[in-house]
Amino acid sequence: MLSFTVRLRFDQDDHDKIRDILVPLTAASREEPGCVSYIPHFIEGDNTTVLIYEQYKDEAALEHHRNTPHFALYAIGGLYQHMKDRQVENLTAVC
Repeated sequence: MLSFTVRLRFDQDDHDKIRDILVPLTAASREEPGCVSYIPHFIEGDNTTVLIYEQYKDEAALEHHRNTPHFALYAIGGLYQHMKDRQVENLTAVC
């Protein structure tokens, strides 16, 4: 299983727009057969940062996610167009 977080920073003025992009992106991503978990969060006390926790069954499932029409529309065509910074942290489960 692959687990990671994606941390994205945006302008304060884009908060509602980012939420409106995340809602359909999340719904569509969760429907993917290899998606185990897809949970976006706003950081409490920091309306400019989104943290997305993602888990996929395997590398093929992650690659499928990155090639879906909803990823192209909402992530590449939406979030990525507004973000100021992006960090990915790959995770290793303890047990």
